[in-house]
Amino acid sequence: MKNIILALCLVFVAVSCKNNDKSTEIIETEINEMAYVSFGDVIEADNTLSASEISEKYQNLKAGDTLHTKVKAKVNSVCQSKGCWMRLDLENNQEVMVKFKDYGFFMPKNIADKDVIINGKAYVTEVSVDEQRHYAEDAGKTEEEIAAITEPQRTLSFEADGVLLIEE
Repeated sequence: MKNIILALCLVFVAVSCKNNDKSTEIIETEINEMAYVSFGDVIEADNTLSASEISEKYQNLKAGDTLHTKVKAKVNSVCQSKGCWMRLDLENNQEVMVKFKDYGFFMPKNIADKDVIINGKAYVTEVSVDEQRHYAEDAGKTEEEIAAITEPQRTLSFEADGVLLIEE
């Protein structure tokens, strides 16, 4: 009986030590194809709307309407306090204000001019003067620029549950 157990152990050790080049190649290929850093929920990079496509959809939304979607756009600015919001360029002198679901994650502060893919809810809101001033302060605007904010603003908004930062 000891001989059988010893033989089985030797076979197991020999099989375990076998060099498996195939799995190494697969892992290396997956790592080389990885071009994103993920924040929040894990999302895929497929089926995204372009900035101009989402801009058209926003034109049809009224305050209170929501649209679950995925968008690829360029980052214009990020909260310089914590990375708790970002503004994305919609290519037609419009921006969308992106906040993160349940304040659950933050973005790096140095990603302006980089592309991201966001997943979540697109909606339109009216932003109060106080909230606009708060965002301007977070963005490092001057006292004069902050004081110039005097009216509520219709804002294109997005609550992201996941973000892919595209690495180049």
